[in-house]
Amino acid sequence: MHDFFEPFRLEFFRNGLIVATFAGALCGLIGVYVVLKGMSFIGHGLSHAIFGGFAASTIIGVNFALGAGAWGITSALMINGVTRRRVIGADAAIGVITTASFALGIAMFDVFGRHGRNFDAALFGSILGVGTGDVLAVIGVTVTVALVVFFAYRPLLFTTFDPEVAEASGVRTARVDALLMVALAISILATMKVLGVTLIAATLVIPATVARMLTNSFSRMLLLATAIGAATGFTGMLLSWHLDVVSGPTIVLVGGALFAVVFALTGVRGRSRTANVHT
Repeated sequence: MHDFFEPFRLEFFRNGLIVATFAGALCGLIGVYVVLKGMSFIGHGLSHAIFGGFAASTIIGVNFALGAGAWGITSALMINGVTRRRVIGADAAIGVITTASFALGIAMFDVFGRHGRNFDAALFGSILGVGTGDVLAVIGVTVTVALVVFFAYRPLLFTTFDPEVAEASGVRTARVDALLMVALAISILATMKVLGVTLIAATLVIPATVARMLTNSFSRMLLLATAIGAATGFTGMLLSWHLDVVSGPTIVLVGGALFAVVFALTGVRGRSRTANVHT
């Protein structure tokens, strides 16, 4: 028991645990909309796009949050704009815009060299290196996104399930979609240091998918996905310490294991819920 509580005495571990828990909750919450809109690839794509902004801000000496944030939000709005024109599908828009941004980031590092912020930390995360400022930033973004979901609950719900009818009913779906994409970009930016570019997509998709197998109520799905994301982050951090494994992959593996268990236990009934979500 003494060994179990030992890491809690260390400030860097406590910071990492708080950040992992809130980051998990944040990704679980925003991931519900990502999964229900059939855009699961966007978490992977936007995280790669933001990496391009990370490269640019590192090389020219601009604040990371401003540079990568502006780049990520611009990419998100570009994806939203291209998708709404219905010329190509969302998956194609995500693939073109975000992979180009990621490739540009890699090219810039290759030309100008890797200096400043750690390259590997951006790709794979460095949760034990977070400071008080990072903790407050993740908590702040989590609270902000939760407030956005709360106050824009009905427009987001309507736009997610039936955008054509929503637009015909007077909902400004373009603004609602843009709001969701900005919230998603900010969420990915806030959790990038925790999980890195390569793992963010899993933390967006897994909690929401597990919640979807457990309930067909949209409101309960939001609460469940948030709780599952938080629990996954907390448990993954603890296990990573005691097993001496990198924290980011451990958090994702905990989520993957939970998905496998729920998938097996809920059977056909749970899987059928994925096609019948209601408000």
